[in-house]
Amino acid sequence: MLFAEIALIAYVTDRLLGEFHFIRHPVILMGDYIQWFEKYFYKDSIFRGVLLSLSLITVTLLIIYIITYMIHSLLPPDSYLLPILYGIIASTTIASKMLYDSVKDILTHPHHIKYLVSRDTKSLSQAEINKAAVETYAENLSDGVIAPLFWLLLLGLPGAFVYKAVNTLDSMVGYRTPRYKKFGKASAHLDDLLNYIPARITALLILLLSPKLYRSAISCPLRSTLLHQASHHDSPNAGYPITAMALALGIRLGGPTRYFGKMKEKAYFGVGREDITTEDIRCALAFRNRVDIVILGGIIIYLIIFLA
Repeated sequence: MLFAEIALIAYVTDRLLGEFHFIRHPVILMGDYIQWFEKYFYKDSIFRGVLLSLSLITVTLLIIYIITYMIHSLLPPDSYLLPILYGIIASTTIASKMLYDSVKDILTHPHHIKYLVSRDTKSLSQAEINKAAVETYAENLSDGVIAPLFWLLLLGLPGAFVYKAVNTLDSMVGYRTPRYKKFGKASAHLDDLLNYIPARITALLILLLSPKLYRSAISCPLRSTLLHQASHHDSPNAGYPITAMALALGIRLGGPTRYFGKMKEKAYFGVGREDITTEDIRCALAFRNRVDIVILGGIIIYLIIFLA
């Protein structure tokens, strides 16, 4: 059984069905564990944060092992149902449909932006809401789609679910606040490590699939190229898809942003206008179908060559 088979089924399943609302999503369960650990074992120390990360990863791997053992004990090794079942399970690590639907929802319900970002949203203007939506789509195209698919193709179910566990850790405790600066440090660094390659793949995909590539990306001044601008983001990874999306759309993202009641002077990404419109959100969302074609086409071609 090839990981590519599982990845193909997983991607198509998520694209068509999205989240399975009749079950408690694995990410929610991971979040429940993190909250439980923090409630009873929190301490302002790096060591406790390491214990949190290692324990969640261990529990995740143990559950995946139990699930795969049970499936293999019920089905013969050559059963066509194996990749289908694994693909359905793996689809819970991919969030393409949920990401698309959530960002598209901002077009009609701008106040829902508070559910998608960690920045303060009460006083955001419409342009700032639009900017947040585009940034969120770009960054999570890497975190929620390309990265889990990358680790699924590389290491199978364990790789995809360990990535999802680390990404969930980072989203819950990986902040540089007084409470989490030490406790969440291990989670943040692990997330940086696992997203290093996927973030750059995502940026490359965005630029290559951009209709405005030659006008906005290649023709911009050297100081405004992807590598130069992305390096100014606090995250070693998030700057790449965000900068790529800004260059592809001919807009300027980033800039001063308020978090937890304090204004943070963030770098700018991209070249162009700063007045981000709802049309820019639609243009960002338009990348979904192009990315789908590349990913599905690539996996299918690989399987044809490998199985020929």
